[in-house]
Amino acid sequence: MSKIRKGDEVVVIAGSSKGHRGSVLEVKDGRVKVAGANKVTKHVRPNPQLGIEGGKVEQESFIDLSNVMIYNPETKKQDKIKIEVTETKDESGKVKFVRERVFKSTNKKVG
Repeated sequence: MSKIRKGDEVVVIAGSSKGHRGSVLEVKDGRVKVAGANKVTKHVRPNPQLGIEGGKVEQESFIDLSNVMIYNPETKKQDKIKIEVTETKDESGKVKFVRERVFKSTNKKVG
């Protein structure tokens, strides 16, 4: 279970976009793509069959997962996350383990 997921609001804590706050667009192989952060210019070749115009396109690039922290709206700062495992039983008496992401500073559930 990854501590940061798609849709979470994060703060970039290192790199050229340090201090930028945005939502996670994609998580892939220990890297995240944050909306509006780490912008790069990509040169795109035209493809008339797909209706793609050529030129320069500015888009977000991946940032290492260690360079972002989740944003805690309660404290209005970045925060660490811990995963709490709770044991519950369903109707048939079978034991189930539920994993939840929790802010370390406030012990409140994420999202």
